[in-house]
Amino acid sequence: MYEEIKEKARSLVLEVLEQANLRSGSVFVVGCSSSTVCGEGYGKASSIEIAQALFDGIYPELKERGIFLAAQCCEHLNRAIITSEEAADKQHRDIVNVVPQPKAGGSFATITYNTIPDAVAVEHITADAGIDIGGVLIGMHLREVAVPLNLKNNMIGKAHITAARTRPKFIGGERAHYDDSMK
Repeated sequence: MYEEIKEKARSLVLEVLEQANLRSGSVFVVGCSSSTVCGEGYGKASSIEIAQALFDGIYPELKERGIFLAAQCCEHLNRAIITSEEAADKQHRDIVNVVPQPKAGGSFATITYNTIPDAVAVEHITADAGIDIGGVLIGMHLREVAVPLNLKNNMIGKAHITAARTRPKFIGGERAHYDDSMK
């Protein structure tokens, strides 16, 4: 099961990265319910093993490209974010003191906190793209103009996957011209 979930997560993140056109230094948020991956309700079957497989499929692909991972905690930690201190500093975010646990923060956030060498918690982040594994609602951590992505790879286990990238706002009016590379 570990290898199957890891490969599915890797394939998913590669599909999103292909559509999102992120640069080094971008932030990629992951909201994850390991419980829904195994077919249970939110918080009912939190699984470190499933979270580890997801992390092992996602994080190396982001790290290789210089993209920061931001792991969204569950509602018990008010959807706080676990990320690197470098990412928090880059976005001028205040670090908060909390250590996620499988049943208070979530298994994916716990794995992220325990694996990223300079992991910290922040209350908010402004991500450039992200994935939502199991419907945990990552929207509060995306830039203002989120663009949903159509994914071929839209399930991991029993969990439905949604994803989004962001783009700059279009401003002006009928005489405005836009840079097509930013759509």
